[in-house]
Amino acid sequence: MTAMNRWLPVRLSPLARRRERWFYLLITPWLIGLVLFQLGPVLGALGLALFEWPLGSPWSAANFAGGKRLRLLFDDPLLGQTLWNTAYYAVGTIPVGVALALGLALLLNHQRRGVALLRTIFFLPIVTSGVALTLLWGWIFNARYGLLNQGLALVGLHGPAWLQDEGWAMPALILMNLWLVGVNMVIYLAALQDLPGELIDAATMDGASGGQRFRWVLWPLLSPVTFYLLVVNGIGTLQVFTPTYILTRGGPNNATLTLPLYLYFQAFLWGDLGYAALLGWLIFVLTLLLTWGQFHLARRWVFYRGGMV
Repeated sequence: MTAMNRWLPVRLSPLARRRERWFYLLITPWLIGLVLFQLGPVLGALGLALFEWPLGSPWSAANFAGGKRLRLLFDDPLLGQTLWNTAYYAVGTIPVGVALALGLALLLNHQRRGVALLRTIFFLPIVTSGVALTLLWGWIFNARYGLLNQGLALVGLHGPAWLQDEGWAMPALILMNLWLVGVNMVIYLAALQDLPGELIDAATMDGASGGQRFRWVLWPLLSPVTFYLLVVNGIGTLQVFTPTYILTRGGPNNATLTLPLYLYFQAFLWGDLGYAALLGWLIFVLTLLLTWGQFHLARRWVFYRGGMV
């Protein structure tokens, strides 16, 4: 009888039913936005990727072209270079950016004179418009009169043509991205200020050095925040567009052509909306695989106060 009761409908009180109706009524705008502006475009992109459908023609004129598009994906000579550039950008920005943010947070996690000003200075680039910030760095990287090369000339060094040199263009973009470390720093600062001070005090009383306290106390407690930043920044690197579009347009010689920029060129420069939609789904799949891999590896090193993941 008890097993049968599990399948019987639950009788809600009039108050509970009224609250349930209000719940669905209040989330209706969000549900409409989800379907129209998120799920709808995703399914539309899938249709564009799998079918050839001339714009303005009825749906009956659409022809399945999924196999053709997939073959084109594997035969594309630029796709391999694009994937390599995106991976290069990710490897150059994520580990260094997270480590730099952690170092700054540890240095600024003190109530001393001037610390609040330094925190503000490091965070200010985040509130600047992405386009304006990119144009500023374009001037800094200018080969003739840029601030960076002028500074190198003062110490007797000849700076490269950063954005025009095939070997230096991507490192320049990585350097620009590292300047935006303020968000990660603030997240680490919040995590540091939430740590249980008694654990650090106990380690200090036991004679642990600064390095030992970091390795065995701080790092395990900060591992959930580090994991979150790795996931978020990993997704962000697969969506980088503004600096590559404004500063280099994928050049020189496709050295900075990343996946989002290549998608843009296919859709709006070369007019192949179907292949661009397929590239969009490729970015989506890569994002899922990257996130799944990070969650899978997190079981080995992410520590929560209640235990491992």
